[in-house]
Amino acid sequence: MAVFDRYGIVLAGGTGSRLFPLTRGVNKHLLQIYDKPMIYYALSVLMLAKIRRICIVCRREDQTSYKNLLGSGYRFGITITYIIQSEASGIADGIALCRHVVGNSSLAVVLGDNLFVGSGLTPLLARAQKRVVGATIFAYEVKHASDFGVVSLDVTGTPVAIEEKPENPSSNLAITGLYFFDNKAFEVIDRLKPSLRGELEVTDLVANYMVQNALNVEILGRGFAWLDTGTTQSLIRASGFIESIEVNQGLKIACLEEIALNHGWIDNLVLASSPDFNIKNSYGDYLRSLV
Repeated sequence: MAVFDRYGIVLAGGTGSRLFPLTRGVNKHLLQIYDKPMIYYALSVLMLAKIRRICIVCRREDQTSYKNLLGSGYRFGITITYIIQSEASGIADGIALCRHVVGNSSLAVVLGDNLFVGSGLTPLLARAQKRVVGATIFAYEVKHASDFGVVSLDVTGTPVAIEEKPENPSSNLAITGLYFFDNKAFEVIDRLKPSLRGELEVTDLVANYMVQNALNVEILGRGFAWLDTGTTQSLIRASGFIESIEVNQGLKIACLEEIALNHGWIDNLVLASSPDFNIKNSYGDYLRSLV
């Protein structure tokens, strides 16, 4: 298997109930985070990892909206396949639905409502991308670890425990919504049992790799920001955070066309054919500045 023989999976289903009534008429991953739809930020992580074949897992009623926004992925230099998830049965279930598309390839999974920002992110993604065997998760130090899935490490940095929202966490390292797996993930998912809430839990999948001594942990330290935008408050904070960076630096975060151009996946002609290239706003101005 080649180093970059990997599919990306964006999990963008669910009802977004924590954001009601905002999400009664639109999927939360299409909501605005400053000047871009939320799903752009998840897609940008996979593209920064140089992953060009991507599955978007979504509800049937949202598929048309995603296709209207992203199409086939051509203008971003990627190929997008849309996978329907009929009911919310857990992250691992969403991964399993992509099996027929992924085939024998390895995979990288990102939750559609997670934002990852940091100048050192690309090297971490490249390191995870090169691991053909096993799994890699990304951990982030948080104040209230009991709200998250948590990973504990020993003195050598080896993961020794995985806990889902523990009352008394043994670590303050939250497991973020970004995972790299080899193809054995599908076999593991086949053996998983639904949790008490009736879902196939990704923490059980990750724990299986840990037991097999095949789990790697990349820690997102100072200089990184990880944002879960699943609530109204976090959605507002994320927009303010992105605005602050983009206004101060004059650079855009998660501009998919720019990432594709930098990778050589598209050229100036493809960029200029983008429906957003000639719009009269800051995003269109930025795209034109890239040519």
